[in-house]
Formats: sequence, C-alpha cells, structure tokens
Amino acid sequence: MDEFKEKRQTIRNLMEYAVPEGKIAEAVDLLDIYREDSIALALLQEFYSFLPDAVNDWIHEIRLVNRRQGVFLLAVLTGENEYLYIVSSEGVEFQGPLTEGIWDRELLNFFEYEDREKFVQTCKSARDFEIYEPVGSDENICPACHAATGELHELGCPIELCPWCGGQLIRCNCRFDKLEVETLSSEEDLIRFEEILNEQGRIPYSPEQRPSFADEGPGIVID
Repeated sequence: MDEFKEKRQTIRNLMEYAVPEGKIAEAVDLLDIYREDSIALALLQEFYSFLPDAVNDWIHEIRLVNRRQGVFLLAVLTGENEYLYIVSSEGVEFQGPLTEGIWDRELLNFFEYEDREKFVQTCKSARDFEIYEPVGSDENICPACHAATGELHELGCPIELCPWCGGQLIRCNCRFDKLEVETLSSEEDLIRFEEILNEQGRIPYSPEQRPSFADEGPGIVID
C-alpha cells in the first residue's frame, strides 16, 4: 500500500501544475476513486506527466473500451478531448485521440478489430463505453496480473496455480523438480519451464483463486 500512497502523491503533485484553475477538486476526486488501482494510477501519472495537447487539462472520467489478457484499452475524457491509452502491468502507451482510432495493426489484431475504420465506427465516443471500475473490486479480474476469468495468468503471477500439485506455482517445488534444478536463474530456464507448463496444461484464472492479498514469491531469479 505504501507504493500506492507514493504514486498518489506523485500524481497529486503533477496535478498542481497540469490541472486548470477551479478543476483541481474534481481531479482529486477521481484520483481518490482509483486510489489503490495500479492500472488507473499508471494512466493518471502518464497523462499528467505528458499532457497530450501540451496544455493544462484534467481527466474527469476513465472508460473501458476493451480488455484482453491483462491489457486494458482505456479512453479518458478530459476538459479538452477524448484520448486512448493502452495500459498493462508492463506500462502505459498513449494512442492519440479516440476519434482517430488505433493505427497499429498488431494492436487492432490483438483486440480483435478488423481494421482501423471498423474501430472508429464502433468507438465514436468514450461515453459509449462503461466506466472503468477499479480491478481490485472485480472478482473476474486477477488482482495481480489482471487476467480475466478464463484467461491464462501472466507467467510469474503469484495467483497462478500449479497444474501438478495445485499449490501456488511460484511457491511450490514442482518447477524445480520438472527442470531438475535448484533455482530458475536464466531466461533459458524460464523458456523451458513455460514449454513444460504449457504441455501439462496451465490453469486459467477463476474468481475462486483470489486470495485476501497477493505477494511476490521466491524462486525465479534472473540476473
């Protein structure tokens, strides 16, 4: 939670320079809604660090356009425009104004849009989509890697279950036993383990896997 507190303070400091006069209270209210949501906090920090149109602006709504395998396509409504962002545990990527759609072919394919024109036709306004809810309150989203129900966890997620023993994959000894090593210490070890894991059959995320909290486990060390 200290990490969230530090990030909120960073965003709050950025708001002092970015948010137009008279809008700071509303901007802070939105920050409070997502006070412990890593996805939204990453987005807010990116926005207020690099204002899209290089003018003072503020976010008053975040909408969920699409979501797949822990990657979120989010639209933000600001005082000036509506913008698209790609957000995941790996980081944040600004995609430009919503009305211009997605230009990257790989992203369109990933989110299963036929082409940019089809995207623009179906995504004319951010208000066409539901409000983005904090992932921590959604049982259908893994609280650690943000995989949805039925999707595979990101490799290394502390919530993923071991298909051999049923315990936490990052805590049990099965990964060492299968590779006949004492620790996973290289990219080659991870690649081999992922291959063996896929052959056995990984266990997708389901709400029953949610713990009261998620932490980091030992065992995977890469220099």
